Order: sequence, then structure tokens, then C-alpha cells
Amino acid sequence: MAGKFEIYQDKAGEYRFRLKAGNGEAILVSEGYKTKSSCMNGIASVQKNGPDAARFEKKLAKNGKHHFSLKAANHQVIGTSEMYESESSMENGIGSVQRNAASTRIDDGTS
Repeated sequence: MAGKFEIYQDKAGEYRFRLKAGNGEAILVSEGYKTKSSCMNGIASVQKNGPDAARFEKKLAKNGKHHFSLKAANHQVIGTSEMYESESSMENGIGSVQRNAASTRIDDGTS
């Protein structure tokens, strides 16, 4: 099963999206957007930048866990990952984003 994007509203009423892998696991989560159209632009940015390995910033948290951000060409963060126990798990997460970023399937939970 291919990946998909899900749009939802958070408790503050902002629009957010998450990219889910084919197994249903969330692999990338966005920031909050004031409008749905801005959220859709964020999804388009993932679709464009997600396949490019150079767009991922790998990080190590103070607690020793690994995570990453996907950045646009202007260096703005498009989305962030969960925390991973190992570097190899984080690398697998990046690979999953790269494979699923081109998905055109969007489930809009706000309509």
C-alpha cells in the first residue's frame, strides 16, 4: 500500500498534515498553518523536496535519540520526524519519506 498525506486541525484550530507510510505509520509531521491552502502548499513542498536526500537535516537530541527535519530550498522546515532509538532507524525513516513523498493521495479530515 502506498503512503498518503492526512490533513487535520489541532486543538488551536491550525491546519497540519502528516505523511503516513503504507503501513499507516506517521513518518513526517508538519508545523501548524493558519489556512488550509497554506497546509496544501506544505504538502506540495514535501512532494517536491522529499525525494532529495540533501533536504534532510539529521539531528541528535540531548536524550540520545535521533530525529530529522525535511527542509525546503529556502531552508525552512517543512516537517519533522518522531524520535528514533538508533541512527539506522532514523535512516530508515528518511528512506520511507523519500519513497512516500510523491504520494498524491490526500485524506482531508477537516471537510
